Amino acid sequence: MGHAASKHENPDESADTSGATTSRIAKLRQRLHRHRPHFRRHHRDTSSESTMRKLLKEGDFAGIAFLRIIGAKMKFKDKWLACVSFGEQTFRTAISDDTDQPVWGSEKKLLLERNGAHVARISVFETNRMSKNNLIGFCEIDLYDFLTRDSDSDIEDYGLLDPASSGGIVGTITVSCSIEDPMETEMSFARRILSIVDYNEDGSLSFNEFSDLIDAFGNQLAATKKEELFKAADENGDGIVSLDELAMLLALQQEKDPLINCCPVCGEILQVSDRLNTVVHLTLCFDEGTGNQVMTGGFLTDKQASKGWMFKISEWAHFSSYEVGLRSGSSASHILVFDRRTKRLVEEIIDSKIILSMRAIYQSKVGLGLMDKGAKELLQSISEKQGRKMECTESAKNIPDFINMFKDQINLSEIKYPLEHFKTFNEFFIRELKPGARPITSIECDDVAVCAADSRLTAFETASDAMRFWIKGKKFSIQGLLGSEVSSSAFTDGSLVIFRLAPQDYHRFHVPVSGTIEKFVDIPGCLYTVNPIAVNSKYCNVFTENKRVVSLISTKEFGKVAFVAIGATMVGSITFSKKEGDYVKKGDEFGYFSFGGSTVICVFEKDTIKIDEDLLENSSRSLETLVSVGMKLGVSIKKC
Repeated sequence: MGHAASKHENPDESADTSGATTSRIAKLRQRLHRHRPHFRRHHRDTSSESTMRKLLKEGDFAGIAFLRIIGAKMKFKDKWLACVSFGEQTFRTAISDDTDQPVWGSEKKLLLERNGAHVARISVFETNRMSKNNLIGFCEIDLYDFLTRDSDSDIEDYGLLDPASSGGIVGTITVSCSIEDPMETEMSFARRILSIVDYNEDGSLSFNEFSDLIDAFGNQLAATKKEELFKAADENGDGIVSLDELAMLLALQQEKDPLINCCPVCGEILQVSDRLNTVVHLTLCFDEGTGNQVMTGGFLTDKQASKGWMFKISEWAHFSSYEVGLRSGSSASHILVFDRRTKRLVEEIIDSKIILSMRAIYQSKVGLGLMDKGAKELLQSISEKQGRKMECTESAKNIPDFINMFKDQINLSEIKYPLEHFKTFNEFFIRELKPGARPITSIECDDVAVCAADSRLTAFETASDAMRFWIKGKKFSIQGLLGSEVSSSAFTDGSLVIFRLAPQDYHRFHVPVSGTIEKFVDIPGCLYTVNPIAVNSKYCNVFTENKRVVSLISTKEFGKVAFVAIGATMVGSITFSKKEGDYVKKGDEFGYFSFGGSTVICVFEKDTIKIDEDLLENSSRSLETLVSVGMKLGVSIKKC
């Protein structure tokens, strides 16, 4: 039986430490090579061989995983559905019969790219409620590992982890996965699309049938060549060619001069320069609209895909809306973040009562008025009281419940000490990790900056970008954030990186760059929440009004870097493990937050860092990226 948990490998696969990934890609190429003789029999020349070599060249791998959810064995009877989350897409099966051994036989083709998603999460839901389906079990499958394992079978069983208990197994799910040759994908699609105009269903096409097909593609240039193309396939000159012959012709023609410029299913204009992804788009889009066993798509997360009929009504009535990025104001009903390790969208769980209270306080003028009339002092008092409570030995009994609540996000195996070591809840909250639990990208290269915390990251090239996409407070400024003792003109137009920590995160923060600590500056303030609902408020300025400590790090590669540790609701204190004058190496522990979630902000001087494109791209969509300490942040572009 396969294991359900995904491996904790270095997530930054685009860095120069990706040997393991490269090795797995090489194995995938070998598997594709085994299939090639089967297709070569149909080829009249070697042009397709060179095409395959181009498609599968090192560092530019693209392939198609054919994933099939066969069935499951559960511990009780019910009606079941399964969801597959991969990248920014989620698909769901049909609902099974009332049984403890559901059979779905649902399939989906997934595009695998070297720097793209490769971990699929499969979630199984019971569907006996009208408006809410319950998550019963889940597993994560690394498709690279699945496809490169030493096995003659494409089928494997995976244990389904119980989301309600740590380490519990609630059943097994049977899946199959195989790699599909890109050339076969082209041929298969061509056969399917050609069959549409085989009016008499005799397995062959006349010139008139073929002509109708070319005209439907809307390619004027191809329309002038259709007689020439047909004759090339009609070798014996009888005016009739088989579907396989035409499929091969179109597959090879698509390599030279694509005939299809517009997807006939969704109408999207296709990029001719990206031939492989054009064909992949066509076949996946065609699959989406045909076949009873093909999984239904169009969802962002498994939570969304599992909703019952009440969800459909609320969507129709515009009571809620799922989309990539954060919705502010009254629409902020959920938070989606992009997991950089698995390259998958995940939905943060926030209690609905908390969401309502945060909206009332931070998204309205009335709430702002309450803040001005003593609510700030109340938050301070609550935080101090809760901080003292978490330091009592009695609080240790809350640790198991906390772990259980976030068991799929807290990895007990990487914690330095066993649970019995922690005498208070706060001791567990500020837990240390085992050496090596957070690999540091390019540790010997000081011109590479790394992520400072396990967190949800947003990054912007300038403060004005941050205010356009994320920070909505009208009075936010770099000077207001850093204070007069640290702020300088070089920081004003510099780059801004925000690391938001949630309660379940590892709460020690680390140094993102190597250099010398020049100073620490304490700035008193409030203890607003750092939840995006507050950050996106027009009525308060969380980052410039909260209690914070600003440290200044002087570096050779990045100039001066301002490191801001910001307190928040329920954060009792900010503790630093370094002092002024210390030389720090990137990845070194810098300090920790006591109980509560909080935020670190790094401000780089203008024109000193090139932040990784994936982080900037997500941030421009108001989408936080889930990162870990030591992941690559960017590289120095400072002119010496």
